[in-house]
Formats: sequence, structure tokens, C-alpha cells
Amino acid sequence: MRKYFGTDGVRGVANTELDCNLAYKLGRAGGYVLAKGDHRVKVVVGKDTRISGDMLEAALISGLMSVGCDVITVGVIPTPAVAYLTRKYNADCGVVISASHNPVEFNGIKFFNKDGFKLDDNIELEIEKYIDDIDAVDSNPTGTEVGKRIHRHEAQNEYVDFLIESAGVDLTGKKIVLDCANGAASKVAPEAYRRLGAEVIAIAAEPDGTNINDKCGSTHPENLQKVVVEEGADYGLAYDGDADRLIAVDEKGNIVDGDRIMILSAINLKKKGKLAKNTLVVTVMTNIGLKIAAKENDIDLAITKVGDRYVMEEMLKEGYVLGGEQSGHLIFLDNNTTGDGTLSSLVLSGIIAEEGKTLSELASVMEQYPQVLINAKVKNENKNRYMEFPEVKAEIERIEKLLDGEGRVLIRPSGTEPLVRVMLEGKEVEQIKELATNLAELIKERLA
Repeated sequence: MRKYFGTDGVRGVANTELDCNLAYKLGRAGGYVLAKGDHRVKVVVGKDTRISGDMLEAALISGLMSVGCDVITVGVIPTPAVAYLTRKYNADCGVVISASHNPVEFNGIKFFNKDGFKLDDNIELEIEKYIDDIDAVDSNPTGTEVGKRIHRHEAQNEYVDFLIESAGVDLTGKKIVLDCANGAASKVAPEAYRRLGAEVIAIAAEPDGTNINDKCGSTHPENLQKVVVEEGADYGLAYDGDADRLIAVDEKGNIVDGDRIMILSAINLKKKGKLAKNTLVVTVMTNIGLKIAAKENDIDLAITKVGDRYVMEEMLKEGYVLGGEQSGHLIFLDNNTTGDGTLSSLVLSGIIAEEGKTLSELASVMEQYPQVLINAKVKNENKNRYMEFPEVKAEIERIEKLLDGEGRVLIRPSGTEPLVRVMLEGKEVEQIKELATNLAELIKERLA
């Protein structure tokens, strides 16, 4: 059972749940586990813009250097940039200090292996073992064996070079609004787009340590929608705090979410003969509209549990190159080893430039079905037993028959709370809202 690592590293409120002591132990234990080979370990460390980043970085790298690891600090930089730079610098590991799309009071510490992928579960568990028994870390080098810190001032530029080379697109004449969430993309995304010839209007690109994700970015695209229309821009692009997600806005101010971007990307790769095994990897939360569009374009879908880690696992296991989530966490495995918001936006920009159409025209390939999500509070021991109750089972079957292939019911027990999540999808929003509410009430009554 994991104690510290979640699905996306170690997370918590900075300076309480994730304090300097834990960060130091993470560095010391992580460095010790990685250093069991016969060479001097090299670790790349980057962070987002939140105020607690400097504090946690100092503690983390102290722990790493105390067991003889050399640390390459790259400053404020997107999470996917650390995955890329870990490979570029031939490092043994990469670490990102970020809490992604969460508010400023949170922070996190996430590890990548030498290939830019998430650490294996068994390595994370071994690190946890040493965190709880830090005196068992039998490494106290002295003299020249102590680890040193090297700061790479050119890291941001190297990542921008990588983005431009990967994009291979001319955006001259395009007017694009970028919402950088006052986060890690605030410098690199506008720089990449300007170098590719676009006229860039950057908003939420002035981080002060406290304004990351604050009413901006991919989780709050309302201001982006407004600015795109007011400025008469071709389209807008929103990242989250660590820039591993992307949400787009068309020229009319309409949101183009991860599902739409994925199906457009899959169709484009298929045209070029680059969609491995003709398959797009999505999660169970993917809109039914994407499934219909995939069928219409003769594209197969592989469907996983919710979470980008499950998408990535399926992609690696089966050799797929494209996958992601509705939230905008998109993985283009031919280009990078993790979700990369700026790269994803450049792929989308390339498709718009190639097709010579507006984003609204391209996005119309998929009809977005309304979704309603309602939580039913139940006894924790009952949350996985909903299909054992005949009335619940019968009601689910009745709703599915009523929707008749133009909607669906998805029941998801929460992994962390005593909740059953009831999601309905269909063409008529009022109908599915009523059906979802009634089903959630029934589940609550029977399972409470």
C-alpha cells in the first residue's frame, strides 16, 4: 500500500503535508535507490512558478547531493520539458516540483526515469521504504564525492528548440492567443509561437509566485474565450500550471477540449499513415461523440480507466502513439514521453495550417454530447456493489434502453472517497440531468 506516492508523484499542501523534511527525505532516499549502480548519478530538477517551489527545491536537491548525486537545475520549466531534458542530458532521473492544475497552496514532487517515463511502481515503493527509515540510507560521501549543483541557464531555449523542431510548421499570418496560466509555459510557449511566425497575444503570462492557475489556464478558459473574440484571433490555446495539458478555443470563442483535439489528431495521423495500429487510446470518460466520430473515420479505440497513467500504460504495452483524456492531457508518443501541452498545441496548430480551415470547421467533425455527473454518497464498503442491488441494475438497464444508442450510463466508484459517481451522456441535457439525479438518489438510498 502506497503511503506517499500517488498516481502523479507526491502531492500535498506545501510546508504542511509536503514540507522541507519530506522533500529532503525524498531526495536522499530517491538518490540512494538510484545510486545503487556503479556510476555517479545525474538528476535533472525543474519546477513551476508557485512560491513554494524554491523552498522545496532547496530541500530536495540537498537530499540528492547528500548521497552523491549531481543535480542539474533547469529552473522554471514545463513538466514535459524535464522529461525531454532528462533524455537530452543523459541523466539517470528527472524530478519536477509542481502541483499541475491545482491552486497555489499545493505542490508536488514527481520523478521520471532516464527515458522520461514515470518511475516503476517497485522503485517508488523502495523509495517510500527508505523515507520511513531514513537512517537506513547508508551513504554519507565526503570531499569530492559530495554531489554538486549545476544550473543550465540555456534549458528553456533548448526545450523551445525541441518544440520548434517537433512542430515543423510555419504559422506566419496566424493571430493566436495563449493563456499560460501564470505557470511554467509563460515564457516558452509565447517564444515558440513567435519564432514560428505567429502574432502572439499572451495572457496570464506574468507569474508572481501566487497567481498560478488563478482564474486562468486550461481549467478556467473563460477569459481566453473572451479575448479570442475581442481580438479577432484565429484561435486560442490554454495550458495548465505545469503545461502538460491543453484546452483550445475556436475563433468564435467555443471550447475545443481534449476529446476533439484527439480525434482531429488521430484523423491527421491516419491520413499520413502514422497512426500506429489505426488506434487512439482514450478513457471511459471520453465523450460518446468521439466514439461516433472515430467509427465514422474508421479509427479504432482502446479504452482505459480514468488517468493518464493508464493511457500511457496501454500505449506502451500495445505500441500505440496517440492517446489522452478529455481534460487535455494528450500524449504524442512519437514526440515526447509524457503529456505536453505546448507540443500538443503546436500539433493542433499544424493541422489547422495544413487543412486551411478554421478551428470551428475542423472541430465540427465531432458532435459533443452533453454530460451530467452527480455524486452519490454511500457506505464505503458498498461503493463497488451497486450492481448487486436489483433495483439499481434494473434502472441502469431501463435508462440505457431509453437512450437507445444515443447516450450511455457510466458508474464509477471513487477510489478515495465513499462516493459513487453517476455520469450520463445523451443528446437532451434536461433529460439526462433528470435521469442522472434519479439514479444517483436510488443508489444513495440503497447503498447508504
